[in-house]
Amino acid sequence: MRYDVVIAGAGPTGLMLACELRLAGARALVLERLAEPVDFSKALGVHARTVELLDMRGLGEEFQAEAPKLRGGNFASLGVPLDFSSFDTRHPYALFVPQVRTEQLLTGRALELGAELRRGHAVTALEQDADGVTVSVTGPEGPYEVECAYLVGCDGGGSTVRKLLGIDFPGQDPHMFAVIADARFREELPHGEGMGPMRPYGVMRHDLRAWFAAFPLEPDIYRATVAFFDRPYADRRAPVTEEDVRAALTEVAGSDFGMHDVRWLSRLTDTSRQAERYRDGRVLLAGDACHIHLPAGGQGLNLGFQDAVNLGWKLGATIAGTAPPELLDTYEAERRPIAAGVLRNTRAQAVLIDPDPRYEGLRELMIELLHVPQTNRYLAGLISALDVRYPMAGEHPLLGRRVPDLPLVTEDGTRQLSTYFHAARGVLLTLGSDQPLADEAAAWKDRVDLVAAEGVAEPGSAVDGLTALLVRPDGYICWTATPETGTDGLTDALRTWFGPPAM
Repeated sequence: MRYDVVIAGAGPTGLMLACELRLAGARALVLERLAEPVDFSKALGVHARTVELLDMRGLGEEFQAEAPKLRGGNFASLGVPLDFSSFDTRHPYALFVPQVRTEQLLTGRALELGAELRRGHAVTALEQDADGVTVSVTGPEGPYEVECAYLVGCDGGGSTVRKLLGIDFPGQDPHMFAVIADARFREELPHGEGMGPMRPYGVMRHDLRAWFAAFPLEPDIYRATVAFFDRPYADRRAPVTEEDVRAALTEVAGSDFGMHDVRWLSRLTDTSRQAERYRDGRVLLAGDACHIHLPAGGQGLNLGFQDAVNLGWKLGATIAGTAPPELLDTYEAERRPIAAGVLRNTRAQAVLIDPDPRYEGLRELMIELLHVPQTNRYLAGLISALDVRYPMAGEHPLLGRRVPDLPLVTEDGTRQLSTYFHAARGVLLTLGSDQPLADEAAAWKDRVDLVAAEGVAEPGSAVDGLTALLVRPDGYICWTATPETGTDGLTDALRTWFGPPAM
């Protein structure tokens, strides 16, 4: 077959998956139905865990260049920042990176790594058997077919791939709808200080169960949103006009504030759905194709990005023939509960941003709870994905958690642990003597790099007391060692996550 994997969709999820597959040596083709890249940004933020993963692939500096750092997250825009500083991370913030920029950077990296990208090519049908998938495509020059070992649908909430598979997409219908405009305004916008979710500009109308909010995207350009609750709403796919936004602004805020130079118009709802399953044979789903939700807290792009990193190395190892048989099944087992948690917290936020006076007591209570450090940290962990923990065999509290980006003391000087993951391979990190581990792991050296460090440059790190840890390519710890346990369980962990030893 010409391609190992065909990816439907060139958004952040599909592009990052293409990068991961190329690092694993898989031949990847990305098909995007749109002929040209979009010139507007739906998503605007990259959360702390995503920044960590970008660092692990050598992309962190590019994303951070000139990107403002948002030191606090938010939950339902209640005005109490979520504090990321208590997490063991070099990036206790979110980056303000428009989606256009994210896609530009990921497109450049995917092409540099050798992925093929075809724009204006839409998946129309698929057939699969035990050996592969035949994908029917319509391109600028007409229909054609592509054969591949696997197909991954990263084609958004209206996923063609998911529909072709007949996978159900159950969830909750909306009770909120909103119109959005990125535009300039000739008149001064009303300041939202004291308006709860309306900061920094906006108006809340309890009598209408509606609100208007705006924030600056760049000098003189604002993203304005007008939301209504429990009203009839237009079809999500229907185009939004300037007049729609002007009328909504006038109804809620009494004026359209001289809106002009409109760059982007859209609508959104708080619909939330999750695919019944993420895999059907040789076809998988990732990103919005398997979960949609209210974009509260800016979690959507990050959720899909992390789907791609989780899936990429597993699918790459499966194609290379080094993966254990069950490895690909762990993608859905690990990622589906994470997405379910995001749907749960965004549904809660949808209630909290409803200006119905009946919910005022709930909002006041949540504001009080957000000032409690333990509650704030819990919600910060949810929104940022810094607290993700995958089910993992063993009792150590670090198992299944992300490895911090430790400053390691090596024979070449101090070096960040993240720099050892640029090739998307596993890492066996030893802190002190490494010879017994080196001998036991030698048969996996084609998949796992041995990193020997004298220790960690910063005292009081999360790995204090450990002599070694095995880390998956996506940065999650799957085995630990102490002076008492020695190498116990290392071979089993290597087999579980990296397949049988090489001959």
